Amino acid sequence: MPLTHGFLGGGKRPRPVKPRPGQESVWDYPRPPRVESRNDRIVVQLGGQVIVDTTNAVRVLETSHPPVYYVPLDAFPAGVLVVAEGSTFCEFKGRADYFDVVAGGVSAPRAGWTYPEPRPGFEALSDRVALYPDRMESCQVNGEQVAFQEGNFYGGWITRQIVGPFKGGPGTAGW
Repeated sequence: MPLTHGFLGGGKRPRPVKPRPGQESVWDYPRPPRVESRNDRIVVQLGGQVIVDTTNAVRVLETSHPPVYYVPLDAFPAGVLVVAEGSTFCEFKGRADYFDVVAGGVSAPRAGWTYPEPRPGFEALSDRVALYPDRMESCQVNGEQVAFQEGNFYGGWITRQIVGPFKGGPGTAGW
């Protein structure tokens, strides 16, 4: 379930939750976003199968958004990522192409995306894929099940380490 405490409502600027020791506030993240390498263990399951188990991840940090984790394309077993129709555009990262994610008889349409030719500053994303955690059976960071960022467009991963409130839910479009 998404975590959104600290929201004032009515489209007003939210009141950031003060992070405790060992936590990060999404309101301290930069805009434009920043890419950072991580050695967190990322494990993703779909259809009863582990489709990712890696410590080679990067995450994108952007003001008001939980981190989005990107894992190497080669971390997925063959056949799990199926090219999907269409693309979107991010003013910072460039054109995103999508994948259907398929495993164990389950298909999650357009549940993964990549930036094959990212804009300058985001080159680390060129051979990586991000996944919407709400479309997977399970997504974990260092053994902790993540909560997902609300909204149909964003793919943030929320752990106990991350505090908001987070953009994406009702009334947050104007932040």
